[in-house]
Amino acid sequence: MGEEQKEALKPHLNYWGDTPEEDYYKLKNIKSTKSFYTSPRGLSLFTRSWTPITTPPRGIICMVHGYGNDISWSFQGTPIFLAQQGFSCFALDLQGHGQSQGLKAFVPNVDFLVNDCVSYFSSVITQTQHIPKFLFGESMGGAICLLIHFKALELFDGAILVAPMCKISEIVKPKWPIPEILTFVSRFAPTLPIVPTADLVEKSVKVPEKRVISGMNPMRYNGKPRLGTVVELLRVTDYVSSRLSDVDIAFIVLHGSADVVTDPEVSRELYEKAKSKDKSIKIYEGMLHSLLFGEIDENVEIVRNDILTWLNDRC
Repeated sequence: MGEEQKEALKPHLNYWGDTPEEDYYKLKNIKSTKSFYTSPRGLSLFTRSWTPITTPPRGIICMVHGYGNDISWSFQGTPIFLAQQGFSCFALDLQGHGQSQGLKAFVPNVDFLVNDCVSYFSSVITQTQHIPKFLFGESMGGAICLLIHFKALELFDGAILVAPMCKISEIVKPKWPIPEILTFVSRFAPTLPIVPTADLVEKSVKVPEKRVISGMNPMRYNGKPRLGTVVELLRVTDYVSSRLSDVDIAFIVLHGSADVVTDPEVSRELYEKAKSKDKSIKIYEGMLHSLLFGEIDENVEIVRNDILTWLNDRC
């Protein structure tokens, strides 16, 4: 193994390397804060913001990460980029993820997560001027954004849905009769991490070096999915996919055609069925699940710029 490869495999302080966070934010000409928010149900949730330094914000983006992920590693790439373009971004680690309270990667009820998000995002929005407010969700976070929209219709002006988990792909979904068995066993042992599934980083991240960086995330959950979490995600994705025609918010949905974690066909279905008057779709040929980190840098730029163009047209 060459010296460069050895260097690349050394643990990083941050996903971008060993530059301390504050120095990195200064280089990017943005500022960032982190704190803990206590949800109405008494849960301590870790939050971050990324905001422009030199100009008043053009819009607010409230962001939701995906299953097993968190807001302190590669997820930061997108809000840092958007803050550089003049948008104030806010996000929280969901229950059981990152630095928030809860058993790692255990999602007993997605409705609780939706309520946490509505509460935190409402508190953020009330402190701001009258500027456009958007949701942003990746994967499971995309499904949560749609559930937030159903719960709080007037809160947001639009949504950016990146490979939303409106349905789990048949490739990673357990085959019959496993879901039926899992549902039964989960009643007695919902937290057991025993669900057989493919390695999601392997299936999501195309660039091998970026898979290594993903694996360095100290907060990422790398165990097998917990019984109760899988049963809950199957329930929620069935519910969301049954309500696609109720979606009535301006949105852009972005999906890789080669995504085997969430189903791009369901994103097409969302685009066709939603009653939103302002709706857009981008399907990227050959791209995988992790559009905003796991692809080659040129592809990440394409996706970022499509999001930025959509935002610019609405601000």
